[in-house]
Amino acid sequence: MAPDTRIYRYLALVSHIALLSWVTIWHFVLAPEAGYSVLFILLIYVLPLVLPLKGVIQGKPYTHAWANFIIMFYLIHGFTIAYASEAERWYAIIEIILSTTMFVGCSIFARKRGRELGQGLKKMKVEMQEERERFQRSK
Repeated sequence: MAPDTRIYRYLALVSHIALLSWVTIWHFVLAPEAGYSVLFILLIYVLPLVLPLKGVIQGKPYTHAWANFIIMFYLIHGFTIAYASEAERWYAIIEIILSTTMFVGCSIFARKRGRELGQGLKKMKVEMQEERERFQRSK
């Protein structure tokens, strides 16, 4: 693994673990008066971050790529709380920062590591040429 790829892997990993820890601390320790049940917090806030954790720890590029879809929930949640709740604004800003760093780390790591492993996406013109050739052979 290239050194710069490894940096983005660690950025993704550290920010993932930090975000998981932060969300747990925020909802169970800092603001438990929100009135949500423990099961609700675990299912909605904690479980989505736990699902890709094994693949992120193992450094799988595919897991890093699809983890970005999950991160969007936390980014939107952070912006919503930062706008709507003055009492929890700083908690939300921390969530936004951690979500953003995880998104950047996961995106760049997935791209770089995927290329190193030969798993990158083909360019559209190459894909179209191959499709044309398959079509011509089938006639």
